[in-house]
Amino acid sequence: MYYIGVDIGGTGIKTGIVKDDYTLIDKSSIPTDKSFDYKIIVNDIAKQIDDLIAKNGISKDEVGAIGIGCPGAINSEKGIVDYANNLYWEEVPLAPALAEVTGKTVKISNDANVAALGETKCGAGKKYHDTVLITLGTGVGGGVVIENKLFEGFESKGTELGHVVIVRNGEQCSCGRKGCLEAYASATALIRDTKRAMEKDKNSLMWKFSPSLDKVDGRTSFECAKQGDATAQKVVDEYIEYLGEGISNFVNIFRPQAILLGGGVCAQGEYLTKPLKKFVHENTYGGKNIPEPEILIATLGNNAGIIGAASLVIPD
Repeated sequence: MYYIGVDIGGTGIKTGIVKDDYTLIDKSSIPTDKSFDYKIIVNDIAKQIDDLIAKNGISKDEVGAIGIGCPGAINSEKGIVDYANNLYWEEVPLAPALAEVTGKTVKISNDANVAALGETKCGAGKKYHDTVLITLGTGVGGGVVIENKLFEGFESKGTELGHVVIVRNGEQCSCGRKGCLEAYASATALIRDTKRAMEKDKNSLMWKFSPSLDKVDGRTSFECAKQGDATAQKVVDEYIEYLGEGISNFVNIFRPQAILLGGGVCAQGEYLTKPLKKFVHENTYGGKNIPEPEILIATLGNNAGIIGAASLVIPD
């Protein structure tokens, strides 16, 4: 049997065919309709699915169900997108609408949640059944899997991991609060802090790596720290401490078997995870007397959303 995973974003919609062993057979991408009219987008997705299964010689009868990952506040039980700011949606009955058009069962969850499920089912966390995924991008997202099932909270509105406060009255966060993990551990925050450090130290090697402030990215401080630049190393050390504070909190709350990290910053590999493991070891309750989680880099990359969405409907 085959299953469909749909990963909806503000600029594009990725759809894939996934087997019941979580193997991704094929995928395609289409632009998100700029009117953000959900009825048009539902029809676009239905056509995308039809085209994809036809291309692969699969009949509709061989498709078991459809899973969707969507940004925003989702009521997964009702299949409704309560609010998605980058899609300009409120109270959109996305899953029922796609089910009506396709004749298939459709389930939906937040995009970070489905990525966590995908990574746990067949990615970096496939050896574990209790995991926490943290995505380090423009913001900080997250998902929690307990006993191989998503933990979503009341009306699926929980696990906003990027919005736990780690510094009271700290940096302004996009959510309106101050001091959130997102305001310190996102790629956006890393770039901000790198620029601030460069402005204070005009002799930093970071000016050679990124000749102007608008050229700064998430690699700037890490790559220059590797070359011995003290200012860059300070940026990296502080970034790891902030991220470590958040991870330590999640370990104390959930005590997962593994923390999974996704996003561009994770390309740093052990240069990121090794000091993080040390920090978490030193800052979580119980220390050596309580099992410590693995800290692993997510492996599914851009396919996490597709495979994770399909995982919503693949039988255990």
